[in-house]
Amino acid sequence: MLITQLKAKETIVSLAEGKKVFIINCHGCKEVRFPEKEAAEFQKELAAAGNVTGTITTDYICNPENMKLRLEKHMSEIEAADVVLVYSCGVGVQTIAEYLENKKVCAACDTYPVPGFQGVTPLEYDCKQCGECYLNLTGGICPITACSKSLVNGQCGGSKDGKCEVDGSMECGWERIYRRLAQIGRLDVLKCPVQVRNYATDDEVGK
Repeated sequence: MLITQLKAKETIVSLAEGKKVFIINCHGCKEVRFPEKEAAEFQKELAAAGNVTGTITTDYICNPENMKLRLEKHMSEIEAADVVLVYSCGVGVQTIAEYLENKKVCAACDTYPVPGFQGVTPLEYDCKQCGECYLNLTGGICPITACSKSLVNGQCGGSKDGKCEVDGSMECGWERIYRRLAQIGRLDVLKCPVQVRNYATDDEVGK
């Protein structure tokens, strides 16, 4: 089971500011807590500013066949957008980013784990529910799951012929990230400082 929580409002505003936005909401997994009310209120603000080209609310965007059928009906609106803003867990964001490979796809939520069942997807994507999603800096490819070492500050230098030194059958996650960022014209984000992960427990934060 997992919980999705909206990123800070200023973070989402920075992703959408001055841009045309297409919004995707996923209400699929009943085990996932999705901040529907908060998301709807913020999306109304974006729409009122005239920045939204279209919105869809669907379920299980991690299911590729279902997702393609839904998106095909809205491709003109998606093409008109500069950014596709996805309100879902990390698996949903990665699925959309792979399908819309020439679009800037951004996560509007962070994902947190809680004990219990997690929705099942037939895809290779995974979300470690780390609570501080890096997908907006890595072209929709998760460095925590795509890299054997879960490096968040770039390639380790040990890969050979594009393969991971830890698992020779696995493609280097950071080479994938570099290619994706080059494809969507966002190599500049590699110059951004890496956000420091906060490992403090709730008890420690309360002190």
